Amino acid sequence: MKPISSLAQQLALWADQLRDISALGLRFSQTIYDREHYQAIQDMALDMFALTTDTPAAELEPLRSTVLSRPTPFAVGDAAVINEAGEILLIRRADNGRWAMPGGALEVGETPAQGVVREALEETGVRAEAVQLVGVYDSRLCGSVTAHHLYQLVFLCKPLSGGSSEPASHAQEVLDTGWFAEEALPDDLDPGHRGRIPDAFRAWRGKALAYFDR
Repeated sequence: MKPISSLAQQLALWADQLRDISALGLRFSQTIYDREHYQAIQDMALDMFALTTDTPAAELEPLRSTVLSRPTPFAVGDAAVINEAGEILLIRRADNGRWAMPGGALEVGETPAQGVVREALEETGVRAEAVQLVGVYDSRLCGSVTAHHLYQLVFLCKPLSGGSSEPASHAQEVLDTGWFAEEALPDDLDPGHRGRIPDAFRAWRGKALAYFDR
């Protein structure tokens, strides 16, 4: 990650992280109390944006319905961790019981490659290094079952030797993990991953350019 060059840039980054937290919270919160808390976080983000840009907060109020509400597609990433034996690391998701690549929502302040490596470590305990972009996928076109429009980035990753630890995710997220050869993938793959895993193996064999939807 590049170093922060000034205090103003660091404050702007924190403000954007608070914006991200509040937007997600306001979208998914179920109670009025949660909404009040996330609204307070959004207020703080707005005040910090005003401070770092030397702009009156009142002039930034229109951003609540655009930038602060995060109307763009969600950015998520998956780690296609393939070892030297040609086996891919998969998790059994707790929400639908199906097998998938480790991954999740990317966070403000990290690169997409850093995000997928973090997700792989959190969900499996396997430390890995992103080595190649497999592709950028539109959730509407690749079989993903989601109520929200996602941009899904898949990175080919290699596991690091001696780099395993206890996963940080709880059982509510991951039921099991395993390594699978391409010809022995589980039958119950998550539909959003079924078409992307072959792309990852093609990238691993050096036979594919990065995919993108046209």
